[in-house]
Amino acid sequence: MLNKPLSRRDVLKMAGVGGLGLLLGGGAAGALFTGTQAVARRKNVLNAGRAHRAAYPFYGEHQSGIITPSQNFLCFASFDLTATKLDEVRALFKKWTTAAASMTQGAMLGNESTNTNPNLPPADTGEAAGLIPSKITITFGVGPSFFDSRFGLAAKRPAAFPDLPKFRGDALQPQWCGGDIGVQVCADDLQVAFHAVRNLARLARGTAVLRWTQEGFQRTTAAEPTAGTPRNLMGFKDGTGNPDVNNAAQMKQVVWVQPEDGASWMANGSYMVVRRIRMRLEVWDRSTLDDQQQTFGRYRDSGAPLGARDEFDPLDLSAKDEAGKPVIPLNAHSRLAHMEGKTKLLRRAYSYSSGLDLKTGQLDAGLMFICYQRNIKQQFIAMQEILAAEDKLNEYITHVGSASFACFPGVAEGGYIGDRLF
Repeated sequence: MLNKPLSRRDVLKMAGVGGLGLLLGGGAAGALFTGTQAVARRKNVLNAGRAHRAAYPFYGEHQSGIITPSQNFLCFASFDLTATKLDEVRALFKKWTTAAASMTQGAMLGNESTNTNPNLPPADTGEAAGLIPSKITITFGVGPSFFDSRFGLAAKRPAAFPDLPKFRGDALQPQWCGGDIGVQVCADDLQVAFHAVRNLARLARGTAVLRWTQEGFQRTTAAEPTAGTPRNLMGFKDGTGNPDVNNAAQMKQVVWVQPEDGASWMANGSYMVVRRIRMRLEVWDRSTLDDQQQTFGRYRDSGAPLGARDEFDPLDLSAKDEAGKPVIPLNAHSRLAHMEGKTKLLRRAYSYSSGLDLKTGQLDAGLMFICYQRNIKQQFIAMQEILAAEDKLNEYITHVGSASFACFPGVAEGGYIGDRLF
């Protein structure tokens, strides 16, 4: 029998029957995977799908989205309350609890009857219908303004939660600052994250309004399956010096508010700081690699400290070069942020891009810096005062947004967000 060349239809039939007809380009007919290879490939795809379908629980001792591994995308929303009574605020948080518990598990809001009645607006906006949870987390906090005279909660404001000062070099813009309530939504799919913010805002109508929002991103797990430290838009790894989130003792020391800290309703919660940092990318891109590395105090390629080899090698702040100068410059970002190892916080940053700045013709892009800590004054403020005064990185960045939020402890089933405070 004469050999007959494989047609595209023949190949597709083979692929459909047993997964054995997958072609690799290179030759008229290509090369077929063996059955073993095809099965292995199918397992890898299924495993990746299962990982992507994973859902984090909403209820628990701590809120998800703090020590949770960072997802691919961020949708941050700041709200201002229009309500005048605490009962209205309490009712909003109850509604948000029910909604968040559903959305984090990939369920639509409402039920079949409330989403299919042709004479009523659907209970769910629908853009996430049929989508998997995508590891979504929804993290809630309240800002300093929440504790003014409106709701009778001034006496419950924690001492560890002061107003953020204006730091040296800040160029804060009101449209990126403050808020009575902050909601951090993270997910491996941007549409899933946006859906959550949109529906929370919808549920808040008559009680709260959006003050500002910002979307963020980092490299996806598909682009970097090894889940290494993400890089910021300057090309450097961001978050290398984070404490170990798997170390419970360290998390209690650095991140989680403890009962003895003076605000019992915040125990097992954390204080979040958000800074919208505009990067002067056009200026940065004209800087030499050596100047960039001296600015961060790390090698761009590996992320290792200058003078070291591996990303997670400790910073040798006493090392000198042949001329007697510090290997890691005195004003390098990594040196100053290290705080001699005495002060730590948990960074959870995302890059952002908001298109073109029409006033300058330059990119409006940079970093949504988000961090969590046990005490804002002793941790973030102490660190930022030093960075604002001495950091060489200040030549290339401007802080244009600033906010802080007291993120509640986790919610027990049957309870609601902030129930200990209310």
